[in-house]
Amino acid sequence: MEMIILTSSLTILLYGFLIGLKHATDVDHLAAVSTIVAEKKNLLASISIGGLWGFGHTISLTVAGIFVLFLNFEISERTEKILELCVGIMLVVLGLNVFRKLLKGATIHIHEHSHGKHKHTHFHIHEPNEEESSESHHRLDLSPRALVVGMIHGLAGSAGLMLIVIPTIESKIVGLLYILVFGIGSIGGMTLMSLLISLPFALTSKNFIQINKILQGSAALFSVFLGFYIMYEIASTL
Repeated sequence: MEMIILTSSLTILLYGFLIGLKHATDVDHLAAVSTIVAEKKNLLASISIGGLWGFGHTISLTVAGIFVLFLNFEISERTEKILELCVGIMLVVLGLNVFRKLLKGATIHIHEHSHGKHKHTHFHIHEPNEEESSESHHRLDLSPRALVVGMIHGLAGSAGLMLIVIPTIESKIVGLLYILVFGIGSIGGMTLMSLLISLPFALTSKNFIQINKILQGSAALFSVFLGFYIMYEIASTL
C-alpha cells in the first residue's frame, strides 16, 4: 500500500514538473520575457532573465498554494480575470517601454577596450544618461523587472488552473512539493526559452545595429498587441 502511495506521489510530482516546463512556453510569458531580453547584449544576462522570471513565478505560486492548502482559500473566477487583465496591462507597458528606449535618441559611437593584451573595437550604444563602462556589455546584469513580471504571471492565467489541481491532492506535503517542482520546471523552461529568444538579439547587437532595433521593435509591437488583445478579451467578460 505504501509503495502504491509513493508511486502515485512521484507520478504527480513528475507531472507537475512537466507541466511547469510547458507552462513557460505560454505566449504571454514569452512576449513579456522577450521585451526584457531584447535589451540585453549578452547571453548570460539573457539567461538570467528566464531564471528570475521563473523564481518570481514560483514565489507567487508558493504563497498562493499555501493559502489554498492550509487556509482553504479559493481563487474566484472574477479574481482570476482581474489578474489576467493585469497581465494584459503589463504586456502593453513592457512593449511601450521598449519603444520609449528605441525612440529616446540613444547615441552610437566607436567603443574600444582591452582584455589583457588583446584590444578590440566595436560600435556601442549608450542611452543619454548611461555611464561609460568598458565592462557593461560583459557583466551579469540582474533585472528586477523579470522577477516582478514572473510574480504577476504566477498569480494569473494557467497558473490558476494549477491551483485547481492542488486541492485534489490528499497530502498537503505532496501539494507543496507539487508547487515546488512545478516552479522548478517553469524556471528551467523559461531559462531555456530565454536563451533561444536572446540568440538573434545577441548576434545582432554589435555589428547589425539596425537589424537589432527592428527585432526589438517587433518584440515590443507583439507585446503591445497581445496585451491589448488580452485586455479586450477579459474586459468583455467582466
